[in-house]
Amino acid sequence: MQNPPRWVSTNGDVERPNVARLFDYYLGGAHNFAVDREFAEKTMKRVPTAEMVQHTRAFMRRAVRLCVARGIRQFLDLGSGIPTAGNVHEVAQQADPTCRVVYVDNEAATVAHSRTMLRDNAGAAIAEADIRDVDAVLNAPEVRGLLDLSRPVAVLMVAILPYIADDDRPAELVARYRDAMADGSYLVLSHLTADEQPELVAKLVGVAVETMTPVVARSKAEVEAMVSGFDLVEPGLVLATLWRGEAEPETGAEAVSYGAVGVKRSNG
Repeated sequence: MQNPPRWVSTNGDVERPNVARLFDYYLGGAHNFAVDREFAEKTMKRVPTAEMVQHTRAFMRRAVRLCVARGIRQFLDLGSGIPTAGNVHEVAQQADPTCRVVYVDNEAATVAHSRTMLRDNAGAAIAEADIRDVDAVLNAPEVRGLLDLSRPVAVLMVAILPYIADDDRPAELVARYRDAMADGSYLVLSHLTADEQPELVAKLVGVAVETMTPVVARSKAEVEAMVSGFDLVEPGLVLATLWRGEAEPETGAEAVSYGAVGVKRSNG
């Protein structure tokens, strides 16, 4: 057997599909294994997962560029997975090399992969923490070292909140991050929904169960509760494909996620 690539953690689980590596594969990255590729190819015969992920990534890129254009130079990406294939630091630092980005993930193998990938980038790092533990995230050495949370920051929750169970109260979780953000900070959020494509999303939820990482699709009203306290940038909370860029969705993968960008409202 060949030695694993240098980015592979020695304690990584390579026996079953991994969500972070699946996302990497769907985005055309190289940080995935045969078990991930086989599962992805099998899945894509049932659900257009790659297209869904690519639409979400396109929304994220548009949102990051808007944040940079509006003066944001620091980014906190929660539940990031592997930062490859045009992720936040690449988009932001292409627009302005002074941008600083901290990714957060709770999976040790993903963090190990990412630290190797980011080791030559002084303006990017990854913290190992569970995003449900807000204090642990905000006090992580990487966050404290690269970001100044007394100044505006963009907090990204892109495609991560569906992995937060109802019992963990996702809207309250977003509010805790909001309360820790300086006025003028930005929230970039996307969320899976079955409002437009219930049968397709039901299949996607079934696929997620197979990876042992279940997801929850939520309604527009439930997502609206998550962006409370933010002034939404036009066009507001809409299908992510319609947020400042893509064509009117027709069917399928274009209509399974909402997206929004908001500015923290001043309490003054």
